[in-house]
Amino acid sequence: MANQAKDGDTVIIKKYANRRLYNTRTSSYITLDHLAQMVKENIEFKVMDAKTGADLTHTILTQIIMEEEASGEQMLPTNFLRQLISMYGNSMQALLPSYLEASMEHFRENQNKLRKAIEDSIGANPLAQIAQRNMELFKAATAAFVPGAVQAAAEEKAAAAPAEDELAVLRKQMADMQKKLDQLAS
Repeated sequence: MANQAKDGDTVIIKKYANRRLYNTRTSSYITLDHLAQMVKENIEFKVMDAKTGADLTHTILTQIIMEEEASGEQMLPTNFLRQLISMYGNSMQALLPSYLEASMEHFRENQNKLRKAIEDSIGANPLAQIAQRNMELFKAATAAFVPGAVQAAAEEKAAAAPAEDELAVLRKQMADMQKKLDQLAS
């Protein structure tokens, strides 16, 4: 994974016999919800049994998934869970972890590409363009009634000229991207 921390950056969490989790970096007791948040923030941690020193990270992460699934935030379809269980003891069991990891990484990459494409397409949104024109008209009307505002508006417009060039480039890129998407969809 690209965001993995070095061993020195890994937070050590101690799990005591009374089921309490202790964050050694913050010197405080935490819950599974805290650990789930740490995962979402890409904070690398390792859960260790306080008495034996055994690594319990896998078990705790599985427990977090179980609690998320039980609380109504179900992401794992029943059929997937059945197939996953059937893989235990199967000759392909050794290959499954790396396959699932690669699949998840590919999913995240696609998710980031889609997010970027959506953000880029907002610039080509007709409603956003209308709002921009309305703002320009409002500024022009304000400039007509406020002394000295005409010169300030002219200076602002001169400063905005390079931004319009950039906007034209972005529009062209968006049109090219739309063509490619249309070709892929056909």
